[in-house]
Amino acid sequence: MTRILFFEPRIAGNTGNTIRLAAGTGAELHIVNPLFDFEDSKLKRAGLDYHDLAVVRLHDSFEAALKALAPGRIFAFTAHATRPYTDVAYEPSDVLLFGPEPTGLPPEILAHEAITDSLRIPMLPGPRSMNLANCAAIASYEAWRQQGFAGAQ
Repeated sequence: MTRILFFEPRIAGNTGNTIRLAAGTGAELHIVNPLFDFEDSKLKRAGLDYHDLAVVRLHDSFEAALKALAPGRIFAFTAHATRPYTDVAYEPSDVLLFGPEPTGLPPEILAHEAITDSLRIPMLPGPRSMNLANCAAIASYEAWRQQGFAGAQ
């Protein structure tokens, strides 16, 4: 199943919502150095009682996450990319990488040799970005759809 990787997320509620997403889709959620307490009440409230149903892994560094997620293609989602996320034929071992709110992925991560490609979720001109949990849902559901919604009822 597809893996979601959050690089240094800052808003606990977004991560909690993505835990619910992981529980509902079978995706794994990997997190690099969350910049909040993982016991945060907002994280728990947003994740409701889905924490036990989701696979969530914490990593001390980006390199540690890469090691744990290998092998797999890594797609970095950024508002600066030109290739739409729908142009990819996703594979079950793919990693969908998202940056922190509100800055997105830093240049050194986007330029990392492990990144397969950078992808964009289209939006109208004006807004700087979309909500992190929403972006993870959009991308992971497209990957899951391409895999025939494997395991769904």
